[in-house]
Amino acid sequence: MNANDAIKTTMSLSSMVLSSYFNDLTDAELLRRPGPGCNHLAWQLGHLISSECDLLNSLCAGAAPELPAGFVKNHSKDMKNSDDPKNFCSKDEYAALFEKVHAATEKALAQQSAADFDKPAPEKWREMFPTAGAIWCLIATHGMMHAGQFVPVRRALGKPVVI
Repeated sequence: MNANDAIKTTMSLSSMVLSSYFNDLTDAELLRRPGPGCNHLAWQLGHLISSECDLLNSLCAGAAPELPAGFVKNHSKDMKNSDDPKNFCSKDEYAALFEKVHAATEKALAQQSAADFDKPAPEKWREMFPTAGAIWCLIATHGMMHAGQFVPVRRALGKPVVI
């Protein structure tokens, strides 16, 4: 397995886990917060989508799809305390965007050579993620970083264990 395949496999696993955690939730349930001071699930989904676009574009300019008007703003840190459903998407909209962005990421990833992963990361990410390969790994694992926040909401709602 080469780096491209390993990153793609990791991204698919992360996507499968995260999707399993939100597939049976309603739009209203996505506005639940896992605990005090935590972001609700809808904000987290939008953050993951926005972040992936930003990271992808930092590696491959113009590779990420354009997000709907206001999407990035509504899922920014400034909006993390908002519970107004008008500022957020439906579960189906998040799922469609999630798939669209991942497809663009997979397409760009497939075009990377082994040497591309060793290139320096974009300056704004370099301190924490020094190489392009580290950014690709971040893209692949970011969903898993947030997946654990879905579990307390699922438990509180009496949803079944899915993984």
